[in-house]
Amino acid sequence: MKRSLYLLLISTTILAACGGDDKSAQGEAELVKLKKERATLDEKIAKLELEVNKNKPGKATAVSVMVATPQQFNSFVEVQANVNGDQNVLATPQAPGTIQKVLVHAGQKVSKGQTLAILEAGAVEQQIKAADAQLVLAKQVYEKTQKLWAQNIGSEVQYLTTKATYEAASKNKEALIAQRGMYSIKSPISGTVDAVNIKEGDVASPGMVGIRVVNFDALKIQANLGENYLGKVKEGNPVNLIFADTKDTIKSKLTYVSKSVDPVSRAFQVEIRLGSNNKLYPNMSCKMQIANYQNSKALVVPVSVIQNTAEGELMYIADGNKAKAVIVKSGRNSNGLVEILEGLKEGDRVITAGYAELDNGDLINVE
Repeated sequence: MKRSLYLLLISTTILAACGGDDKSAQGEAELVKLKKERATLDEKIAKLELEVNKNKPGKATAVSVMVATPQQFNSFVEVQANVNGDQNVLATPQAPGTIQKVLVHAGQKVSKGQTLAILEAGAVEQQIKAADAQLVLAKQVYEKTQKLWAQNIGSEVQYLTTKATYEAASKNKEALIAQRGMYSIKSPISGTVDAVNIKEGDVASPGMVGIRVVNFDALKIQANLGENYLGKVKEGNPVNLIFADTKDTIKSKLTYVSKSVDPVSRAFQVEIRLGSNNKLYPNMSCKMQIANYQNSKALVVPVSVIQNTAEGELMYIADGNKAKAVIVKSGRNSNGLVEILEGLKEGDRVITAGYAELDNGDLINVE
């Protein structure tokens, strides 16, 4: 009886275990099936989304445009310049000394060779007085000897000696007077006294402080350009001279362009001769605009719309209701505008605002 019961229990346990294995296998099979169904469904969803979004309009970017039209384009080289007198000199003495008297004042007109100031020269003046006495004596002796020689009295040697002595005394006085002239300041040109930088009692020396004289009838504008502009400006180029303080603009032309570069500043000088102008004064400053390039049929755009990329210079134009990226080649630029040499044609609508948010083909709304 017990043996029969034991066998029954073992059979029940075995059957139960076999039933559990069947349920587990069925679950795994169901899981695999559902995963396959989900993958198929995801694929269908992705395809459907792509199809729907393809025909669905996107958000348009608001932009502003300008129509590319041929126009006059001038390229300028701008530099700060100064007004100078063509004859602008500092008059100083030829010999050092103490200023005894100043004879002129600022604004006074003077002529070439006019004495502007006198320096003390007591020692030279004493020598001149001594030379005067020697000259008077030499002259008297010479005149007497000359009269005697005319009467055949005396020797020829005596006559020639007194003549030589008289001439030497005369030359000596002339040399002392010339030396005395070195102790004065004289104007080397005719013009106007611009500044008196000395006063009585000052010690003046050659080439140091003195009296500035300017010829206002011969004014010039001078500026220095960097060596990178060599060959890009030339004599005859039109020039605008803009005086901010007086709000005046003078149109002129370059009259001189230096052919050499300063070894220190690495710059060269340009110049405009203006002649007389009662509105200008030496040392005034102005802006010099040199027009070194002109094109009467240029296509120009704002410099800001050009973007530098790995493919080159890029800008956007409006192509219908879409933005179109075009590669261009730029030329000269001036006053915020740049000339487009290649990649842009007349009539193209250049996007000038809103381009920073665009990609090629994006929808746009032209305002």
